[in-house]
Amino acid sequence: MVSRRTPSGIHIAVDIRQYVRFAQDGTPRDVIEYGRQSLSDGAVPGADWHIPDRLMAASWEIDVSASEALIAQIARLRGEADAEAQLNARHNDLVKAARIINVNERTMRLVGGNRGRDLMIGQPVAGFWPLESRATLGELIVDAMTGKTEDATYRRQLPSDGILRDPLVTVWRAETPGRIYAAVNGAVDDDRSYVYLRASEARYRKLVHHMPIALWQVDASHMGRIYNDIRATGVTDFGAYLDEHPELVELAATTVQITDVNRAAVQLLGGSSALDLMRPVGYLFTVNRSSLRNVMIGRFNGQTSHEEITKIETFDGRVLDVRMSVTYPKVLAELDVTIFSFEDVTDRMSMEAEIRQLQADFTHAARISTLGELTTSIAHEINQPLAAIVTNAETSLRWLSRDDPNVEKVKALTARIAASGRRASDIVQHIRGMASKRQPERVATDLNEIVQESLIFIRHEIESQSIGITTDLARALPNTMADRIQLQQVVVNLLINSVQAVEAQGTGTREIYIGTSLTESGALAFTLRDTGPGISPDDLDRIFEGFFTTKEAGMGIGLAICQSIISEHGGVIAASNHPDGGAQFRFEIPVETP
Repeated sequence: MVSRRTPSGIHIAVDIRQYVRFAQDGTPRDVIEYGRQSLSDGAVPGADWHIPDRLMAASWEIDVSASEALIAQIARLRGEADAEAQLNARHNDLVKAARIINVNERTMRLVGGNRGRDLMIGQPVAGFWPLESRATLGELIVDAMTGKTEDATYRRQLPSDGILRDPLVTVWRAETPGRIYAAVNGAVDDDRSYVYLRASEARYRKLVHHMPIALWQVDASHMGRIYNDIRATGVTDFGAYLDEHPELVELAATTVQITDVNRAAVQLLGGSSALDLMRPVGYLFTVNRSSLRNVMIGRFNGQTSHEEITKIETFDGRVLDVRMSVTYPKVLAELDVTIFSFEDVTDRMSMEAEIRQLQADFTHAARISTLGELTTSIAHEINQPLAAIVTNAETSLRWLSRDDPNVEKVKALTARIAASGRRASDIVQHIRGMASKRQPERVATDLNEIVQESLIFIRHEIESQSIGITTDLARALPNTMADRIQLQQVVVNLLINSVQAVEAQGTGTREIYIGTSLTESGALAFTLRDTGPGISPDDLDRIFEGFFTTKEAGMGIGLAICQSIISEHGGVIAASNHPDGGAQFRFEIPVETP
């Protein structure tokens, strides 16, 4: 117990605790003293005595050695008239440049969130000091660093800041050059007790740590400052900027620090404890670095969140498919805290891949079935060029067998043979394409060419049934990225259905109308209308259902496959009855550029 004098000059008995702090070379550096008014004269506090957290000051040790020039500039400005605005800006700059050397437990709990002391050390003071009083802190730092008396203290009463009620901040110069101490006294600015606040925080942390989805809390404050500097140079396309400066992605990977994780995150990666995951974020993006790049672009562009499917490697070497969701801090948030969540979707992705494979097999089976229906047409199409080849070859032989061969005639006939051969080859290639079993492949595709190639497949069916074809194909349609064979399968299937419908009609006009166009929204549209009996109103809602058919020998998979293919291309397909009679089918697909 010692005697201490209050600012008003009154002597009081105080219980104190003093802690000696040492420099890196082991020599004593300074003494930190905590005290409280003695509870009883002559009483000696027990060995377990400690300062209650609510009575302690929030103490800071701050390094301003890199700001000597700025402090000198501020000192000069203080003597100038009308320099208030400049001083306010420079004081804020000083707090941004100041770095945390150390903080006590109370500071860490009041403003450190879940980061902990180790993650606060080395960070700018501005990242943890309330915005409204940064300029005041800057003033006090300048006072302490320029004061003539080394042990003088400088204090200021601050307005309530949402953390402490009527806080009093005191600043004094440390013995180590370029460093100052700051102490902030005040009660927690909340009507609830401090114990209640601690319990509330504990419940929150418990909730987060027991959530079933893996969560990472990330401190990306220094990257935010880098983004601001880059933005100030006029950069708007940050993706292009990263292409030119890929080292920035590596900087983020090695310096953006993970400050907290929950239990599900540890389990997801197969760690033994949370400490295994508390390091720079780079290990989350070893498999797919481009995902980190996408996260950075979203942060630069001011998005509130970002989501994508990516891959992550566990600590035992397994690679998982995950759905990554990123929640960015609000633009005006004091602490730049980003939340990552990873959901393991490996099994789901595997199942979706199996479903896609089954769908591809089903689609292939439908194409084979369609080709079976077109056997006569295919044979007729191939027979035409083959017959022309035979005829032209025999004629050539006759010209060659003459005493005076007509070489020019033979050349012309040979050219016809070559043209017929190419035509036969093209037909075979189309058939092979339709019959091939392969994974869907998106290539630049012309819808009008798809329609014209599809008409070749069923030309014999159309001619044999004396059906007229009217086409209205829009000019200069843009290409779209699509699977050529699958779109051809849709058009052929719709054409076959229309031919069979017209054939079933028996009498009346026998016509099929085909058109392509570009919609007002910029999508490609294909419309087919026939003069058949139309679709029963009772069947319109079921026409695209799997295994639903109105044909006696039908399998009910053709239109279902058509709908599936169009949906895979991001489009829609619909069936209706035309006002003038007959059925009408229409599909639209978006224009996708390479």
